Amino acid sequence: MRQFGVEVKEQKELKKMVCNCCGKELIVKGGIVREGVFSAEYSWGYFSEKDNRRDHFDLCESCYDELTRNFKIKMEEE
Repeated sequence: MRQFGVEVKEQKELKKMVCNCCGKELIVKGGIVREGVFSAEYSWGYFSEKDNRRDHFDLCESCYDELTRNFKIKMEEE
């Protein structure tokens, strides 16, 4: 979850970011996140029950690790 400050010259500076899973507040300095974060954004399609809905969320590194640790098929890493 992201919280932005006042809009300046059509750009919003990131003020706060919180993990949607555990609620941990991530370190943000000068509008930049200063620790590992996984951000997802997805637009649901016609054949889903969530047609035309956009979801976005942010996970801290610990919650990301916990989520991916439970995958039946391990993800690819480069």
